[in-house]
Amino acid sequence: MMIESPSACIKLKEGTHFAKCVLMPGDPLRAKHIAETFLENPVLVNDVRNMLGYTGTYEGQEVSVMGSGMGIPSIVLYATELYKFFGVEAIIRCGSAGALRDDVHIRDVVLAIGASSNTGYQEAVDLPGFAAPTADYGLLRTAADIAEEMGVRVDVGNVYTSDFFYYPNESAKINEKALRTGHLAVEMETAGLYLLSACMRKKALSVLTISDHIMTGEGLSAEERQDSFHEMMEIALKTAVRTKF
Repeated sequence: MMIESPSACIKLKEGTHFAKCVLMPGDPLRAKHIAETFLENPVLVNDVRNMLGYTGTYEGQEVSVMGSGMGIPSIVLYATELYKFFGVEAIIRCGSAGALRDDVHIRDVVLAIGASSNTGYQEAVDLPGFAAPTADYGLLRTAADIAEEMGVRVDVGNVYTSDFFYYPNESAKINEKALRTGHLAVEMETAGLYLLSACMRKKALSVLTISDHIMTGEGLSAEERQDSFHEMMEIALKTAVRTKF
């Protein structure tokens, strides 16, 4: 196991390591919040570029949490290095998404079965036709069972992963097209993580909280997004510690 990754984006502090399962919110401050709120004896393991990473225990089992940054290029860089160089076997993205459908509401939790995308990252897979990236079934089933135990209603289905937050061509109406094809929500990382995990024979799941509604304009503040997604965080943590490697 390496101490510093080839990109120099991850450098383990002396005597530290990553757990087999890593939670990855986009925001490194959300990673810090998860570690300080939920983990027992959290230890800072990485702070290169302020992409904070921690390892601690939850319900007596070891788990890590680290920010991924925004977008597929960022999460794929960090996830590749965690999988390849630091002994990580599973990554659970726990982030925010914008709802598309009327039956998906602010603060709802979404479990992403699969992710459609407009990303160019699919070209790197070099698969004729269309790639269909999906979650690890074991992680997905565990998360759904945990949500039921907690009494948390979850929306389970496909999300749309976009390389664009702002579209230069507003007439493209991408969100409307994603809604028409049944997608629950829009976000910016899941398809890349799922494609990568499939290619590397690793496990991945996205557990998302709806932070805003694309069609109605409703939304949460930056502070609410950082600190208030506790149901999503607990589902992800419980899934992590129940997964066997």
